[in-house]
Amino acid sequence: MTKVILVRHGQTFWNLELKYQGHSDIALTDLGISQAKQVAERLATENISAVYASDLSRAYHTAEFIAHKHKLTVIAMPEFREISFGEWEGLNYSKINDQWPEVMNKLFTHPDEIRIPGGETFRELKERSQSAIERLIAQHEDDTIVVVSHGGTIRTLLCAALDIHLNRVWNIKQDNTAVNIVEYYPDRTMVALVNDTHHLNS
Repeated sequence: MTKVILVRHGQTFWNLELKYQGHSDIALTDLGISQAKQVAERLATENISAVYASDLSRAYHTAEFIAHKHKLTVIAMPEFREISFGEWEGLNYSKINDQWPEVMNKLFTHPDEIRIPGGETFRELKERSQSAIERLIAQHEDDTIVVVSHGGTIRTLLCAALDIHLNRVWNIKQDNTAVNIVEYYPDRTMVALVNDTHHLNS
């Protein structure tokens, strides 16, 4: 069994401003750094073999705090980037809704049926991120590994693990530095934990 601990990155400046980030490389806030240190402390007693992260700094920087506790180096994988929000990156909800109201409505009601203008579809996100997870599972039989990524990407990976339709992607909550645990056995996948943030209360 391969145990994969999926962690969302800490708070960023665009999280505060409610702007869509996608592939834009936005730094952690001071609170985001504090959240990253707290999740690293929480995972310090896990027997972690490797730490992987999206190559975007908000995920990579969060991963560095976790890796440091285990004397590991973070391995960057662009496959774990957030969905590309294309022309929406840097805009907030109201500005996007003013210009693309129909697409924005479908983003939340039927996300599997749209392409974000200039960006990706959720199917494309699932294809690249799930393919990367499958490669890591093959490399890490009987290991525990950490993957630090983004809200949309983790939701998509959880949809795959739960074998539920991508139109349910927004039914899964993901807070900053949320911990999710998925166990990959040869004949089944088990989701053991979703959106756990109790470390932020310590």
